[in-house]
Amino acid sequence: MTFLQVTSVSRGGLDGLILENVSFVQRRGQKIAIAGETGSGKSTLLKIVGGLQQPDSGEVWFEGSRVDGRDVLVPGHPEIAYLAQDFDLPKSLRVEQVLEYARKQSADEQLHLHEICHIGHLLTRRTNELSGGERQRVALARLLAGRPRLLLLDEPYTNLDRIHRALLKRVIDGVARLGISCIMISHDPQELLSWAESLIILRHGKMVQRGTPKHLYEFPGSAYVAALLGSFTAMSERTPGFGEYFRRNNVRGTRYLRPEQMRIGSHGVQGIVRMVRFLGSHYEVEVECDGIVVTALDLNGRMNNGDSVLVSLDRV
Repeated sequence: MTFLQVTSVSRGGLDGLILENVSFVQRRGQKIAIAGETGSGKSTLLKIVGGLQQPDSGEVWFEGSRVDGRDVLVPGHPEIAYLAQDFDLPKSLRVEQVLEYARKQSADEQLHLHEICHIGHLLTRRTNELSGGERQRVALARLLAGRPRLLLLDEPYTNLDRIHRALLKRVIDGVARLGISCIMISHDPQELLSWAESLIILRHGKMVQRGTPKHLYEFPGSAYVAALLGSFTAMSERTPGFGEYFRRNNVRGTRYLRPEQMRIGSHGVQGIVRMVRFLGSHYEVEVECDGIVVTALDLNGRMNNGDSVLVSLDRV
C-alpha cells in the first residue's frame, strides 16, 4: 500500500490557479522537502495534503483512504499533523496542561517526547512566558502527542535565531526516530539539501522539477531551480572563452554551474575580480571574464577586487 499519493491536484484562487496538476508519491519514512518562490503554492499544497483545504480537482490518498475534509466537523486528518507558520498555543496555561489535552501516550512515551522536543524544563512554565523558539517546540510536541503518522512542517525555521534553529533541527531529526514521516517547506538551501531525501520544486503552482537534493543541486533544469539552491553561473557551448570546454566534452545546451565547478588557478580564461564574499568556511569570488560574470569558489581568501586571475571549468 502506498503511504501517501497525491494525484493531479489543482486549486484555483482569485488570480488564477494556485496549484496545477501536482502529483507525487511519498514512501513511509521518507523525508520530502518542497521549495519555491513566495506564492508558488507550497503552503496550499501542504494544507491539501493535510485535509485542511480541498482541491478543485485531483485526489490525496493516505494509507489507502482518501483525505477529504468536506464531510467532517473539524477539517484535517487524524493521523496527519500540520505545524503552521502562524501556530498558536492556549494562553496562560502551563505547558504540561497544554500537552495533557492532546496526549495519547503512556507516561514513558510522554517523557521520551519531552526529551526529543527539549521541553522537559518548560513543563511548569506558562505559554505566555516562553520565547518564540520554545513556543514552537511546545506546539510541535502537542502535535506529536496525538501520535500522527505524517508531520507537515510549514517553514518551521522562520524567524528563529541560529541557536534555536540548530535546536529545532535536532528536534525534527528526532521525529524520524519516532517513526513519523515528514514533509517540510523551507526557503533555506542548506536545510533542503542536508535534510530531505526527495525535493519538489514548485513555480506558479506547477511542479517544475523533482529528484534527490544532490541531483537538483548539481543538475538544475532551469535558472529558477538553480537560484533556489545556491549561487550559479549559466554557460553553454556558445559562452565566450568557456564554450570550447563544452564542445571538447560533447556537452550541449545550457548548464548552471556551481562555484565549486569553477577553478581559479594557473590556466584558463583571463578575468578581473569584481567582488569577494566571505561565507565563513569559504569565499565566493565574482570574476568578469570576456563579457560574462562567473562565480567561483575560493578557500584561501587571498584575492581582492581588481586582481587579474585565470578561471577554468573543473567539470560540467
